[in-house]
Amino acid sequence: MRASPILKLFVALLLTGINSRKSDPDASYTSLSSLDVDGRFTFDDVSEAAMDFGHRYHHLPSAVLHPGSVTDVAETVRHVFQLGPGSRLTVAARGHGHSLQGQAQAAGGIVVRMESLRRAQEMRVHAGDEPYVDAPAGALWIDVLKETLRHGLSPKSWTDYLHLTIGGTLSNAGISGQAFRHGPQISNVRRVEVVTGKGEVFNCSPTHNADLFHGVLGGLGQFGIITRATIALEPAPKMVKWIRVLYSDFTIFTEDQEMLISSKKTFDYIEGFVIKNKTGLLNIWRSSFKPQDPVQASRFNSEGRTLYCLEMTKNFDPNDPDMAMQEVKELLSQLRYIPSTLFQSEVSYIEFLERVHVSEVKLRSKGLWEVPHPWLNLLVPRTGIHAFANEVFGKILKDSSNGPILLYPLNKSKWDNRTSAVIPDEEIFYLVAFLSSAPTSSGQDILTQALMQNEKILQFCKKANIQIKQYLPYINTQEEWQTHYGQRWDTFVQRKLSYDPLAILAPGQRIFQKAVASS
Repeated sequence: MRASPILKLFVALLLTGINSRKSDPDASYTSLSSLDVDGRFTFDDVSEAAMDFGHRYHHLPSAVLHPGSVTDVAETVRHVFQLGPGSRLTVAARGHGHSLQGQAQAAGGIVVRMESLRRAQEMRVHAGDEPYVDAPAGALWIDVLKETLRHGLSPKSWTDYLHLTIGGTLSNAGISGQAFRHGPQISNVRRVEVVTGKGEVFNCSPTHNADLFHGVLGGLGQFGIITRATIALEPAPKMVKWIRVLYSDFTIFTEDQEMLISSKKTFDYIEGFVIKNKTGLLNIWRSSFKPQDPVQASRFNSEGRTLYCLEMTKNFDPNDPDMAMQEVKELLSQLRYIPSTLFQSEVSYIEFLERVHVSEVKLRSKGLWEVPHPWLNLLVPRTGIHAFANEVFGKILKDSSNGPILLYPLNKSKWDNRTSAVIPDEEIFYLVAFLSSAPTSSGQDILTQALMQNEKILQFCKKANIQIKQYLPYINTQEEWQTHYGQRWDTFVQRKLSYDPLAILAPGQRIFQKAVASS
């Protein structure tokens, strides 16, 4: 589809500004103190709003809104919209601050502290034939889990880390090992409440205000701030059989993964890891996993090898475990892993879903959590995954000591192509996530090395014409954003023009720049 002249002009104005001449710093934020809000604004202690999990970008806002209601969010955005292009103010919604490269920051603008809404609004669970939870977008997924479990229910699709807000993950996609079956979190939403870039409040669903509904899901905050969401639920399992096995052959590893995600009778969660040049690997697991054959496992030598870990779970009822255990046995018999590397554990459902938080607590105690995280998250088409692995795991990647490397397949059919999220145009594609940490106490410039590695990976994909898509994208130029969205770029721009014509929202994503008229 060719872009219309109006869309081209709109994008050009937003990306370059109406007038490139510099003007005095914007002082219009002082008018915010006159707004009648249920919550409050802070103007001095704003440093926390300039920090995120990535710990690389720190853009101070002029003000932080701690909303006491959705009306506060709408009034604030409407106020900025009415100031028009003469104001430099922008607005960014900040959840739990887990963005990686300043995406939830607003330099000189207003940051909305969405977690304040979870204290101002209640969460409601509705049981029945089609159960759901209706929750404020500032609520953490761990709180959603605890509340729904009280009713014997649970959301279907998760992220690996639950201390994230609903609005934050729904603005991206929300992916974990259940997505091959249930799709990402954005495929399990029934309704959302949204504040647009004009300060208007809309209730949206697939049949009501449908364009805005699909636009904000995976929309990177560009069309509206999600303030409330209705999430589909299912009966919650009580216990989880948790399994890890190792492979040394990448082809066999991916074939087994693809077989599992394509089968009707399969595991409930499927993920994979890449492990390179790690010693004492199996000893790491022994604290929580038991080897099926301890003698064989004790003789396993992982030093200097690239290995691939397949991680799976099977939900079961502890009062009737036999059927699930038989299914596990049958499924394992179809896999071609290294026999001595079968490790298993049984934990409660909430223990499994909170597995990353356990690691967080340990890292925090060592001062290794609040450090730079130069992550790179890619969606790689199946036709390119072997060339990708040969180059990246065979040549570019030296080891996996700076953080986990995830690699597992997903099904395109479980994604709704009406949303703003973009994925490779193949039925099976892979999430490949390089989750590096760069502690400054190491004495080495790990951050620089990780960033160089990320760039080498991206350049290889471009040179080899592997049609990757970035997940949690960090893209700097209009040309790259157009490539990222492909044929859907015109739709993306049209939605921006409809719902946030002044480009007020989510400036930290760096897709559009607010066009400010010089005084």
